[in-house]
Amino acid sequence: MKIGLALRELHRAEKNLVRDLLKVSDRHKAEHEIHHVARDLAGWSERHVRDLAEAGRRYDLDLGTSVPTSGPLGTIREKASELTRGLAQPGLLLLADLRRLHRSAAGVSLDWELLAQGAQAVKDADLLALAQQCHPQTLRQMKWSNSMLKILSPQVLAS
Repeated sequence: MKIGLALRELHRAEKNLVRDLLKVSDRHKAEHEIHHVARDLAGWSERHVRDLAEAGRRYDLDLGTSVPTSGPLGTIREKASELTRGLAQPGLLLLADLRRLHRSAAGVSLDWELLAQGAQAVKDADLLALAQQCHPQTLRQMKWSNSMLKILSPQVLAS
């Protein structure tokens, strides 16, 4: 049974998504909506990491519940955000960060789909319920990054 492999990969991907969301939040603190929403979305993935670690125990996996934090570099990213607030380049950096977030969330979404299919195949109702609970939040993370790209790209790219 390869469910453990799918759980391990999804756990890793969710942790990376937490890290990426926190980086974007720190780097673009001057953009209040980006800063606060990215932190909220990181909280969803943090819960997913803990839930996946718990589910992994049933498959003899020790995935761990620790998640990335902003750490000391977060403060540096925040200060850099304040210093570059009026420059044109932060807009391009924000678009690049949002594109990276969108791709990361899309990968996590795909991993939730794979896990749900595997859970159905092995008839693990609890694991399927977890996927059905968490996957919509990942889809929402994708939609947010996509919406922000649509909103911000015209003004950044046309300026």
